[in-house]
Amino acid sequence: MIRTTGILSDSAIGTLFGQGRLMSEMMLDHDQIQPASLDLRLGAKALRVRASFMPGRAHTVADKLERLTLHEIDLENGAVLETGCVYIVPLMESLDLPAEMSASANPKSSTGRLDIFTRVMVDHAQEFDKIPAGYKGPLYLEISPRTFPIIVRRGSRLSQIRFRVGQALLGERELLDLHAAETLVASEAPNVSGGGIALSIDLKGSGADGLIGYRGKHHTSVIDVDKKAAHDILDFWEPLYSRGGNELILDPDEFYILVSNEAVHVPPLYAAEMTPYDPLVGEFRVHYAGFFDPGFGHAAAGGSGSRAVLEVRSHEVPFILEHGQVIGRLVYEHMQSRPQGLYGSGLGSNYQAQGLKLSKHFRLG
Repeated sequence: MIRTTGILSDSAIGTLFGQGRLMSEMMLDHDQIQPASLDLRLGAKALRVRASFMPGRAHTVADKLERLTLHEIDLENGAVLETGCVYIVPLMESLDLPAEMSASANPKSSTGRLDIFTRVMVDHAQEFDKIPAGYKGPLYLEISPRTFPIIVRRGSRLSQIRFRVGQALLGERELLDLHAAETLVASEAPNVSGGGIALSIDLKGSGADGLIGYRGKHHTSVIDVDKKAAHDILDFWEPLYSRGGNELILDPDEFYILVSNEAVHVPPLYAAEMTPYDPLVGEFRVHYAGFFDPGFGHAAAGGSGSRAVLEVRSHEVPFILEHGQVIGRLVYEHMQSRPQGLYGSGLGSNYQAQGLKLSKHFRLG
């Protein structure tokens, strides 16, 4: 069954490409289309700018770049992007959306877990990561590595885009009904409010040593975003262990990888997103990578018991996190149609059936 509203599935994204609504400098990679999103690829150059900016209604991104570019970097053979700097990269993909179709973007899971701050920009934009209905034009990615310097190249995939028609968010009653039928989070009495399901933090730890998370180290070597299992964990991360108090003090300007207390499930006919930082839950930001594709945590796709890995950064003051504290909300949307592939089912998904897990770039030992 195909709904008139909802998130576009993998087959519908492929159709956009075939119709010329989604264009690219080269053919799409074989694994670029995900169940409910499309990975976006970096173009051939990065432009170092003095500061982040918003194009605004009266300007294209190119207009602003003419005035704000400090230096141009060739990405064809790879280049290092340094921490604390802001870069704008024209993406390979561009859009010619139908009048009724809009889109939104988010960092990929691996990007968030490396603390790489990314946002998609379009011409005349007044918001980041939002592509208005009917948009026709190029896409740009703002990149600012926060903890680790990174190596990127033309074709690297740091962000993803999700296409939607109309309004497809589930209301609180629909969420409760769906949870009763499909168990969206491993909780007998889910906290449903604000249009989403609350997730809490696990600070009791796992394993014999009580591992609760990782804190990013400073002054490390570079991470190549395109290489899996290429870096030793302890060169970049300090493991954090439970000391019996079931709490963790978040220090300002430090970056943490933690995990949700609840397992998460996204049934095949739905897509989910972690909502942005909510000042009601505390002085910290949770989860860069907001998209959870259909099939995440789905038993039939090998995902039973999948936790949400959380990228956490405190704001201006130290903040005490306690076990079971609410740290974010998942909102669910209808898919227009069931995807041909589900997250974790042979798609090269790196985080199905995950517990506390760093990005794919790291290896043990």
